[in-house]
Amino acid sequence: MTSAPPRPPSSLCFVNPDGVHPPLGLYSHVVRVPAGGELVYLSGQLGVRPDGSTPPGIAEQADQVFANIVTLLASQGLRPTDIVKLTTYMVAGQDGDAVRAARLKHLGSHRPASTAVFVAALVDPAWFVEVDVVACRPSPA
Repeated sequence: MTSAPPRPPSSLCFVNPDGVHPPLGLYSHVVRVPAGGELVYLSGQLGVRPDGSTPPGIAEQADQVFANIVTLLASQGLRPTDIVKLTTYMVAGQDGDAVRAARLKHLGSHRPASTAVFVAALVDPAWFVEVDVVACRPSPA
């Protein structure tokens, strides 16, 4: 597979306006998507490896979740910095710091709009974290 040609930085606008508290985590309060941008939705990603196996712990699953997200974005010619919105579901009682560490590892300093919630369970009891993503392909210049 050949590399996509470099493209200019995203024209997404991440805003934390006066009048509300500063972000309490790895997010921005507002993300504006410019006209002409193409939204790309990723289904909820689990900590399932390409071979179909699931690691036993939250840290390994979270790492795989974000690795899957980066791979799926790349398959569409997108980068983690093209993410507009993340929603993270963690099974109650699991280590949220492990999920945060995996997110930092794979997304770096990028701060999209985000929601994180603890849930009673995911569909399979072996799964501890699921993340869905909305990204934006910038409009051609």
